[in-house]
Amino acid sequence: QVQLVESGGGLVQAGGSLRLSCAASGRTFSSYIMGWFRQAPGKEREFVSAISRSGARTIYADSVKGRFTISRDNAKNTVFLQMNSLKPEDTAVYYCAADTDSGTTDTRDYRYDYWGQGTQVTVSS
Repeated sequence: QVQLVESGGGLVQAGGSLRLSCAASGRTFSSYIMGWFRQAPGKEREFVSAISRSGARTIYADSVKGRFTISRDNAKNTVFLQMNSLKPEDTAVYYCAADTDSGTTDTRDYRYDYWGQGTQVTVSS
């Protein structure tokens, strides 16, 4: 069992920035592929970003590439999502997820084994 707790969400104006954090339990955090997903009202959950175990490989949805940066600190069991140049369409609940048994980063939500409860990000125009 892995527990994930997101924080850092809030209300910002378009063009602003937020930094999300996800704190994870577990002795083997460094062995987990970590991802961020989001779900806007009335829409399907969508992939945002993922990061490899070491942090060397990162992948992003086209909609956020160049604006968002994922990173991790394995010593602190934490993964981050730095969000810059935010747009109203970024408004969603953002979820942290852990993939404990895959060999590579993945955009598919069903490949992730554990999920946080989410943190709300609202971008006003």
